[in-house]
Amino acid sequence: MIAPLAGIRVLELANFMSGPFCGLQLADMGADVIKVEPPGTGDNGRLNVPYLPGGDGAGFHALNRNKRSLALNLKTPEGKQIFRRLVRTADVVLENFRPGTMDDLQLGEAILRSENPGLILCHISGFGQTGPYRERAGLDLIAQGMSGLMSITGEPEGAPVKVGVPISDLATALYAAYSIVCLLFERQKTGQGRTLDLSLFETDLALEVWETAGYFANGETPGKLGSAHRASAPYQAFRTRDGYITVGAGAPRLWTATCEVLGRPDLIDDPRFVSMAARKRNEAELAALIESILIQDDSATWIERFDRAGVPCGVINTVPQALNDPQTTARGIIAEVDHPKAGRIKLVASPIHISGETLPVRRPAPMLGEHGVEILESLGWSRNEIASLIEGKILAVPS
Repeated sequence: MIAPLAGIRVLELANFMSGPFCGLQLADMGADVIKVEPPGTGDNGRLNVPYLPGGDGAGFHALNRNKRSLALNLKTPEGKQIFRRLVRTADVVLENFRPGTMDDLQLGEAILRSENPGLILCHISGFGQTGPYRERAGLDLIAQGMSGLMSITGEPEGAPVKVGVPISDLATALYAAYSIVCLLFERQKTGQGRTLDLSLFETDLALEVWETAGYFANGETPGKLGSAHRASAPYQAFRTRDGYITVGAGAPRLWTATCEVLGRPDLIDDPRFVSMAARKRNEAELAALIESILIQDDSATWIERFDRAGVPCGVINTVPQALNDPQTTARGIIAEVDHPKAGRIKLVASPIHISGETLPVRRPAPMLGEHGVEILESLGWSRNEIASLIEGKILAVPS
């Protein structure tokens, strides 16, 4: 199996989305990701509907494949001791609690580094470990609003709209996973650990590439564009006779080809549309003109014509349609895995392909505390000691 991070151990103390999605990237690459969860509820993501047989949310299964679970009460001295010993064996500690929580647990940076100087410690939070907002709760929705992302999403005259997926959580997780791997590479040379501080808020600012660059250049406040592009036209969704398609014709060659597909070669040299700047300046007029032609025929016909001319285009699928698209099937991104309670479940696997192979789903998402006994035994605890920890509600295992 492809496992470039085999031998790397990650301790994930995380809820819901950003931390678990980061841990997922590392687990898919072969790292031993131990999900340290509180006994009882575990990761709150387990509670999100819809549920699969066995009680955990479907989203939890998707976010936590390839991981092991240790249900440990970190508020007890015994739980802290176990965690500190586990840190000695780890390469990375990943957490997405509110800033200060790890210190409150007496498991802050100084203590963790005393156990393992080479540790990579990654903090993910709403607004970062410093600044006036550091202690504020920072959900994806809040970050999208405060970063300006919602002010540029949706139709021009519509209400603020968030991106359809939790982009702040997901993108921050990807930044974190990338940074962790970079620091592991650095540690090979220096032997020293580092501390990462990532926030949903700053991630959204970083994603607003066109908008922030434009504002710095001309001082104009970016607005909502619907499906259109900030700097290119035509580049958006257009209505056809039976639905919608997307067309992206930013380059001069593509604009020429688009005019020919539409049967309007006269538009190529039309002063209103002769350059990219002109097309952006007259974007609304251009979109209306294009749509008046596209509504005369069906989406499939236009897709065939644009495709043949080499103009980027596509249908607008529903999620089920996308999952059943021939391209999805050909790429093998849909995986199936057997879970002891949920049965056989389907997952969207990693989109990364290495040397022609997809990253494997080695194990399903863990039941709460499923691997606690084997992890503690590997650290030197005896069966009797483990039984005592379970009886004392310091360690939880599946019933």
